Amino acid sequence: MSVDRRLVVSGLAGLAAMPVLGCGGLTSTTSGTPAPATPEPIDLSALEARDGGRLGFAAHDLASGRVLAWRGGERFVYCSTFKMFLAAATFLRVQAGLEQLDRLISITAADMVNHAPVTEPAVGGALSVEALMQGAVEVSDNPAANLLLNAMGGLEPMRDFYRQLGDTDTRVDRFEPEMNRLDGDKDTIRPLQSVANLKRLLIDADTPLNGENKTKLLRWMTETPTGPGRIRAGAPADWTVAHKTGTGGYGPTNDIGVLFPPTGAPVIVAVYNHATRASSNAANEAVIAETIHLALTEFGLA
Repeated sequence: MSVDRRLVVSGLAGLAAMPVLGCGGLTSTTSGTPAPATPEPIDLSALEARDGGRLGFAAHDLASGRVLAWRGGERFVYCSTFKMFLAAATFLRVQAGLEQLDRLISITAADMVNHAPVTEPAVGGALSVEALMQGAVEVSDNPAANLLLNAMGGLEPMRDFYRQLGDTDTRVDRFEPEMNRLDGDKDTIRPLQSVANLKRLLIDADTPLNGENKTKLLRWMTETPTGPGRIRAGAPADWTVAHKTGTGGYGPTNDIGVLFPPTGAPVIVAVYNHATRASSNAANEAVIAETIHLALTEFGLA
């Protein structure tokens, strides 16, 4: 199936159209809607076979309440998609008075690991907590993520964050970049759980994030230049997409986020495409785009 790959226009103009930007969040009609006990299956076997890997997907259409899933209860290594949740966890620490957005953190050569577009130029200096959060979400800076994890006290507080969301299942085991490596269930999440976490943080009226911090997080997720061939390429051109990518470098190609139509309720999605080393990044991203297009078509929204 061919897919419209036009990019969703991001930036402040797109953000202005999102109903989530009000301090009160979305209206109650889109919050607290329980997902069906048994999500509807969507057949993605052809896409999965084409890429030669394993594909995990879940989508929740808040307008209809319908949930679609393919391998939605299986575990997938999440790679850098976790950085969106790390930023949310840091915002909650700020709200609790345990952290400050303007606190400066020293950046040293010892902090450097691969993919450091924000932190590497700052070696020998310092960056604020907020700058590290933005760098982790917008451009997936790996040292920024490690510094934020260290700032909160390591991996256990990140585990506690998921538990506070009601997620007792997602694994937090390693720092960047080791967390991207397949090793049993380490650093894995289930697509249906990912969608539930996104809904809890970014949609529900009783989200633990305050309005200002939720708005900032959504802005970073909307303005990110990463992964234009993934969720964005499968969404209609006039929709706003707030998302976070994750890439393993050896096949795993992921994207999670919230799709906002010009009118009506959003759609929450999570796609984990664990392809093979032989498949190209373009092919892996195309699978994600086509998955989104198929799901929106099934919801009657494409």
